[in-house]
Amino acid sequence: MTSSPSPTARTGKLAVLVIGLCWLAVLFDGLDMFIYGSVLPHMLAEKALGLTPDQAGDLGSYATFGMLVGALTAGTVADRIGRQKLMVACVTLFSLASGLCAMANSVGVFGLGRTLAGIGLGGLLPTAISMVSDYAPRGRAALTIGMLMTAHHAGGILSAYVALWVVEPLGWRAAFWVCVAPLLFVPVLVTFMPESLSFLVAKGRLDEAGQLARRFDVELPAAEKKDPADRWNSLANLFRGGEWTQTLLYWVASFGGLLLVYGVATWLPTLMRSEGYELGSALTFVVLFNLGGIVGMLVAGRAADRFGAPRISAIWFALTAAGVFLLSVRMPLGVTFLVVFLTGVFLNSAQTMIYATVSIRSDPENRATAVGWTSGMGRFGAVFGPWLGGQLLAAGNGDWGFTAFALAGVSSMVFIGIASLRGPRQTQPSDPEKSLSPAG
Repeated sequence: MTSSPSPTARTGKLAVLVIGLCWLAVLFDGLDMFIYGSVLPHMLAEKALGLTPDQAGDLGSYATFGMLVGALTAGTVADRIGRQKLMVACVTLFSLASGLCAMANSVGVFGLGRTLAGIGLGGLLPTAISMVSDYAPRGRAALTIGMLMTAHHAGGILSAYVALWVVEPLGWRAAFWVCVAPLLFVPVLVTFMPESLSFLVAKGRLDEAGQLARRFDVELPAAEKKDPADRWNSLANLFRGGEWTQTLLYWVASFGGLLLVYGVATWLPTLMRSEGYELGSALTFVVLFNLGGIVGMLVAGRAADRFGAPRISAIWFALTAAGVFLLSVRMPLGVTFLVVFLTGVFLNSAQTMIYATVSIRSDPENRATAVGWTSGMGRFGAVFGPWLGGQLLAAGNGDWGFTAFALAGVSSMVFIGIASLRGPRQTQPSDPEKSLSPAG
């Protein structure tokens, strides 16, 4: 006689469904984010749309500016319409915006498409993290969020293969048409993605939230009191007494970290081409860089638990700066592959360790505000990084690109080190996955 699946097995499958849908959404987010850097060498070689290196840097910054807008507004919009609807809206927006890029007949139209795509990209990731936090198996929220973050790098890997397999025979516009394909995923999200438990509780829909919590075998989150005065008081606390210097140091470190992350993500293939590597090798670097990012996300947390997040963040930035600087030196191809992989390991998780450091060093009542504002200030670096690379290339100083990005890593190492030495060590947050939700 065949036994029926246990309730635990059924709820486990339901949780995997939600987590899998979020993982795919973030995969498409990563694909759309990295596709511009992957096809940029083709666009510059073809002088597509009359594109110049300085304009190419501007276009990269348009996307990251859109991400800044999307990230800053996502929470407010989600509180109004719900996280499930916001995820659907974000995927729809960046997919349609990629279609606009594919059809663009001028740099201005292309820039509008990248800005709109950035808004969707910036809004999706924090929303997906919130959804996964609600529906993760009991005691596995931090692990599940770590798994979710690997999807972004998987999207970066996919972007390199799209550039290799699609752009070569069909041209750069075809790559952006590929990024329209996630529209086919929207009906799946609408049909199978439940609403966030946190949103339902906040709206007083407790019966519906309770049914979902029992169905997925997860705990029902407590209602959060959101008083604007409390939020501003938490922000003011970051500048009271001697805290203002530590706060500014963390902000500057985050600025340098995201400048480095998005500067390298945008310009890695193009700068490697300028160093004399073949296009196929330059795109392989994108694959290795993102594979390193996946490994780094898995390694950094364990290292931070053992040696402390502040120390790991400073060491990771030092190793990142060394790796990025070495990329400005022509080395044997195999050695370069190794350096790119290791740079990906350290770079992508170094920024996450800044958030971990801020979380650990902050008072519990100010922790979410401290991490959120550190992430927000860092995003201005994300806007500046692609622009800086374009200006250096336009001035004929492309060989200084990696050096400039390496200096950003050194500055982050110095500032995070000084800030960590100045501040008293606090206890670990009880819910680290909530504190670390701003993702790059």
